[in-house]
Amino acid sequence: MGQYVAPIRDMQFVLHEFLNVGEELKALPDYAEVDADIINQVLEEGGKFTSEVLFPLNHSGDREGCKHDAVTKTVTTPKGFKEAYQQYVEGGWAALACDPEYGGQGLPVVLNNSFYEMLNSANQAWTMYPGLSHGAYECLKEHGTDEQKKIYLPKLVSGEWTGTMCLTEPHCGTDLGLLRTKAIPQADGSWDITGAKIFISAGEHDMSENILHLVLARVPDAPEGSKGISLFLVPKYLPKADGSIGERNPITCGAIEEKMGIHGNSTCQMNLDGAKGWIIGQPNKGLNAMFVFMNAARLGVGMQSLGLTEVAYQNALVYAKDRIQMRSLSGVKAPDKAADPIIVHPDVRRMLLTGKAYAEGARAFTSYVALQIDRELHHPDEEVRKEAADEVALLTPIVKAFITDNAWIATSEAMQVYGGHGYISEWGMEQYVRDARINLIYEGTNTIQSLDLLGRKILGDNGAKLRKFGEKIKAFVEDNGTDEAMSEFVTPLGDLGDKVTKLTMEIGMKAFQNPDEVGAACVPYLRVVGHMVYSYFFAQMAKIALAKQDSGDNFYKAKLATARFYFARLQPETATLIRQARSGSANLMALDADLF
Repeated sequence: MGQYVAPIRDMQFVLHEFLNVGEELKALPDYAEVDADIINQVLEEGGKFTSEVLFPLNHSGDREGCKHDAVTKTVTTPKGFKEAYQQYVEGGWAALACDPEYGGQGLPVVLNNSFYEMLNSANQAWTMYPGLSHGAYECLKEHGTDEQKKIYLPKLVSGEWTGTMCLTEPHCGTDLGLLRTKAIPQADGSWDITGAKIFISAGEHDMSENILHLVLARVPDAPEGSKGISLFLVPKYLPKADGSIGERNPITCGAIEEKMGIHGNSTCQMNLDGAKGWIIGQPNKGLNAMFVFMNAARLGVGMQSLGLTEVAYQNALVYAKDRIQMRSLSGVKAPDKAADPIIVHPDVRRMLLTGKAYAEGARAFTSYVALQIDRELHHPDEEVRKEAADEVALLTPIVKAFITDNAWIATSEAMQVYGGHGYISEWGMEQYVRDARINLIYEGTNTIQSLDLLGRKILGDNGAKLRKFGEKIKAFVEDNGTDEAMSEFVTPLGDLGDKVTKLTMEIGMKAFQNPDEVGAACVPYLRVVGHMVYSYFFAQMAKIALAKQDSGDNFYKAKLATARFYFARLQPETATLIRQARSGSANLMALDADLF
C-alpha cells in the first residue's frame, strides 16, 4: 500500500550543510568521535529498517487494530508488530541515543531524531510503543533513585521492557490538579496505588515482556491541586532481585478505546487496584519529574507529524506524476497520452509544495532543537548549557503545535491530490489524515501549547528568551541584508521579526489589564512565531542552495524553489494571523454563554 523511502539526502543536507553537526559535536566530549560517516551509516540502515520492516505493517495494522481480551485483560497487537519490535530490539535501535552506562550506544539526540522521523513516516502507531519508552528512560535517569536506575534503565535501554505515561483520568485531562488516584505508603517503602487512568497509549500490549507505568497519584494529606501530585513507578510485573519478572501487579487494562486513527496502538483504560509502586523523586513534586517525560513526548509528537507530512507528500507526488486527468491550461504536455499527468496543474503543485515545504521546514526545525538538546545535556560550558536549555524551552511548544497543525494541513492536501481515491481506504491516504488528527490533541492540546508559549515562555520572563532568539535572526538579516540574491528571503524575515516584537509588546500590555487577552491571542500568535522560526531556517537553507545551485546537483535547485514557495505562499498567512491576534478578547467573550 503506497511506498516510503527515507529522505536521506535531505536529512544529510540538514545535518551536514545546514547544522554542520560534525563541528558542533566536536565541542561535546561525549560525541567528539561521531563523524559524518557514522551519521550516514545510521541513516542508511534506519532507512532500510523503516521502509522494509515497518512500513508494510502500517496499513494492515490500521485495518486489524488491537484486540482486548476482557477475561485475561491482555491486548494483542496487529499481526507482525511483535516480530518487528524484536527486530528493532535485536538491531540495537532502542539503545541508539541512550547512556552507555546502562547499555546504550551513546549517539547524539540529533541523530536519533532523524531516525524517529523515519519510524513515524513508516508507522506512527507502531512507533508509539518504543517512543514512550524513551520518555520513561529520560524521566528515570534524571529523577530516579540509584536502585531504580540499576533495576529499570538497562531494561528500558535494551528495549526488553517498555514504558508508559499514566496521567489522564476520566474527569481530568489538562487540569491534572483534579486527579484522584491515591497512593498509600507501605512498611517496605513501596506504595499501594488505586485509581483509574484513561487514554494511556501502549498501556497494555504483547510486544515486550514487561511494561513500566509512570503514574501520577496523590499521597495522604497532599495539598489540593497540582502542588499535591506525586509520581510513581508501577511495573506490570514486579521485578525479582535478579532482574527477571515476577508476579503480576494489579495494574490492568479494562478496555481499549475505539478511536479515529492510530488503530495499531493500544489506547487503554487502565485500572489500578492496590498496585505496588515506588515513588520517583519527592512527594508532591511529581509534576516536576513528569515534565521531563512530557517535554520529551511533546517533541516526539512533533516528530510524528513531520513523519506523516513526509510520507503523505511522497505518495501524493507519485500519484500526481502517474494519474492523468484533463489537459494543461497552457497546452498539451503529454501528447502520447489521453490526458496530462495532474502534476501539470498549478493547484496540484500548490498542494504538493505545501507538503514538501512543511516537511523540509519541520526537518530543519526539529533537527535544530535536537542539537540544542545535545548541547544542553553535554556541553562542557555551563553558560552554553543554560542558553541551549532556554531555547529548547521556548521552542518546544512550537515544535508540538506548529508542526502538528501543519501536518493536518499537509496530509489533507495530499489526500486531496488523489481526489475521490484519497477518500478510499485502499490507497492509504485517508489513514494519514486520521492518524495526524490526534497529534493536535494529546500531550497537551495545541491551545495549551499556545498558552504555554505566550503566557509562560514569553510574557513570563518579559520576553527574554524570545529576544535572544530574535537576536540570532537580526544578526542573520544584518549579515545578508545587502546581498541582492538573498533579498527575497531576508526582507520578509526581517519584516516578520519586527512585527513579532511589536505584537508581543501589544499583547503584553493588554494582558496587564485583562488576562483573557492572552487566551484570545495565543493560538494565532504561536503560528506567527512558528512562521518566524521557519522563515529563519528557510532563509539559511536558501543561502546554501544559492551558493550551490550551479553545482550540477538538482537537489539545490529544488531546495531553492521550495524556499521561494514557502515565502510566497505559506508565510504570508502571518498577515491574517497578526490581525486575529490583535483583535482582542471582546469578540470572543462579549457574547453571554446562554446566547450561543
